[in-house]
Amino acid sequence: MKTFKLRKLVILDYDQGLEGTEVNLIDGLIINREDDYDTWLIEGFINRSYWSYFENKLHEELMVQATITKDSNEPASFITKMTEMHQIGERMNVMLMGKIIDKQKNDVEQLLSKLVEKGYEGEHLIQKFKEMY
Repeated sequence: MKTFKLRKLVILDYDQGLEGTEVNLIDGLIINREDDYDTWLIEGFINRSYWSYFENKLHEELMVQATITKDSNEPASFITKMTEMHQIGERMNVMLMGKIIDKQKNDVEQLLSKLVEKGYEGEHLIQKFKEMY
């Protein structure tokens, strides 16, 4: 396994044309599990004010962009599912498990934009994206 510092986390919202919601991190880690499934674990330590936001996304697939190690790095895109969230005093942590999207960010954004323009949204958007990607 390889562990990296999570510098920035943006949740892309399918229902809002992939507008991003930046999560203000207190701290965070991202772990390449280097397992047979090529999974990554993303953990954000954040203010508890995000509780209801993430609670509403508990059973959804989430597309996220994570900036790793340095703020100047290009963000990597992931398709994830939230696996856990825990209250820690006035703060909380959220854990996302998923796969990195290997293509360049622009390719992914173009494909998603085309699908949104064709009227795909929500689960249909996710399924069509998986078929085409």
